[in-house]
Amino acid sequence: MKLLRVMAVVLKESRELIRDPITIWLCFLMPLVMLFLFGYAVTLDVENIRLGVLDEDQSPVSRELVERFTASHYFLQVRNFPHQHAITDSLQRGEVSLVLVIPHGTQRQLSRGAATPVQLIVDGSYAATSLLAAGYAEAIVDQFVPPPRPVLEPAIRVWYNPSLRSVNYIVPGLFGVILMAFPPMLTALAIVREKESGTIQQIYASPLTAREFMLGKLLPYGIVAFLQMVMIVGLGYAWFDVPFAGSATQLFAVSFLYVLITVGIGLLVSTIARTQVIAMLIALIIALMPSFLFSGFLFPVFSMPMMMQVYARAFPTSYFIDFARGVVLKGVGIEVLWFNVLWLLAYTVGVFLLATWLLKKRVA
Repeated sequence: MKLLRVMAVVLKESRELIRDPITIWLCFLMPLVMLFLFGYAVTLDVENIRLGVLDEDQSPVSRELVERFTASHYFLQVRNFPHQHAITDSLQRGEVSLVLVIPHGTQRQLSRGAATPVQLIVDGSYAATSLLAAGYAEAIVDQFVPPPRPVLEPAIRVWYNPSLRSVNYIVPGLFGVILMAFPPMLTALAIVREKESGTIQQIYASPLTAREFMLGKLLPYGIVAFLQMVMIVGLGYAWFDVPFAGSATQLFAVSFLYVLITVGIGLLVSTIARTQVIAMLIALIIALMPSFLFSGFLFPVFSMPMMMQVYARAFPTSYFIDFARGVVLKGVGIEVLWFNVLWLLAYTVGVFLLATWLLKKRVA
């Protein structure tokens, strides 16, 4: 491999990027759009749950219980029901997500020390938020009428994300998803565009080897993707106030390894696709969709069926997201997550060699 020939390809690709300002703007604008959209829209916290109340007791105790709900930031009372029949219609229309039903005689039963049922009706259309809403409501009711003092009192402490802010969990995961969204597509389209215009034939006829050509393509787009990573890490830390407990140097070093993978996947797609439309579709299927659904970004990998866990662990994004969250939230690094780094390194080499082999085969 001759370094001068590789640098010639790097300079050629750099000039192509500079001459296309729209692509440059998209390279940095679209990750920002994704960061802010997902940072604000994707949240695992549940607040302002629409609450409906049917207070059949109309007593000081029932009013105090309703005030406990509305005083918390979890519930927002939007309806007072006059009778049971109005509840069904309101739930069907989606006006309320949870209904608190306080039956007749609640205060009298409590004054006697008798068991007093309080009904909680939850709209289960959105299972994840419904479980959280039911848990919040149950906790408020339990604290309102505390049970007999237990023998053991649990003292719960939350480590690494004591505030339980979902943005602290979402933003480090976005590092891996965003970098898997755009670099593969950008690289694949740039090379397939040369195929469509016919200029790729000049490369095939040149003294360049397939490995030199791939490396020359890989480096400039890898640098652009790395700059994207620096930008979204900085904004995630500054704008969303995400804590950063670990080493930024280790995070950026492993990030560069990861962007080489994402760009390498784009090169791999470019060796298969003949048109830009096909390249874009393939990049979406093998890069963006798995990184969003099977990487642990939103859903823990261990909660998936075994076959899906195997599929998820065959994909690089899950390893990078685990590493990013470990560095940002737990303050650990390569000394603990060395297997993730080793796997990313192996994936980088494997993708590059496979893309080179496929290019040789097509040229032949």
